[in-house]
Amino acid sequence: MMSTLVCFHAHPDDEAISTGGLMALAAKQGHRVVLVCATRGEQGEPQEGVLLQGEELWERRVVELAEAARLLGADEPRLLGYEDSGMMGEPTNDNPNCFWQAEHDEATQRMAAILREVEADVLTIYDENGGYGHPDHIRVHTVGKAAAELIGLEHVYEATMNRDHIEELMAAAVEAGEDVGEDIDPNSFGTASADITFGIDVSSAVDLKKAAIVAHRSQVGPDSFFLAMPDEAFAQAFGLEWFNVPGSTSTGGPKMVSLLPGLD
Repeated sequence: MMSTLVCFHAHPDDEAISTGGLMALAAKQGHRVVLVCATRGEQGEPQEGVLLQGEELWERRVVELAEAARLLGADEPRLLGYEDSGMMGEPTNDNPNCFWQAEHDEATQRMAAILREVEADVLTIYDENGGYGHPDHIRVHTVGKAAAELIGLEHVYEATMNRDHIEELMAAAVEAGEDVGEDIDPNSFGTASADITFGIDVSSAVDLKKAAIVAHRSQVGPDSFFLAMPDEAFAQAFGLEWFNVPGSTSTGGPKMVSLLPGLD
């Protein structure tokens, strides 16, 4: 029996980076894939020369989002209707129309209405820190979790980053003489491998995932590390996707699955 997967994200391009492989694999297997984006990514930094004269960044990002969704096999994206809050601590966090300032119950009702309409079987959100502390990502976690509880949706999973996997990749890059930039506090993002519930090998869909990332041309320039990476390195970095069950800890390491439970 085919199921409906809903992936809830904060900004255009988040979907391709963190759940693009899952979305593509689910669509390939005949499941319905629905993408919901909380904002239109108004606070992104456009690549030089991408926007047409008079074109607003959000206008381009909505078009890019639709193209990425098409590549991944998803329905036309649905927007929750809030504005991008910008990074934590920025003045844009005070915008009354931004997702960070949204009335929680109202936002929950909006998301719940979509989940009911599409008859969602599986929902992905972010971990409780929003992956890396972005206010809109944190709101996706709280609003998505509350909406699922409101309609009694059982299968909810938190997209996260595997700290240990990232550290291993960075260590290998340093050993190979590559510049990996500034040191990153490992406790500032994602989840330790031992506490991750599920891992999915999306290497068979990594080409689609990369194409979806590149579709966000206003954010991904020709010198982006996404494009600079050799295919093998890209597959190593983005060929696995990681998910937690809300509230679960100390699982002993991720169980590798072909698709999240509820889509099998």
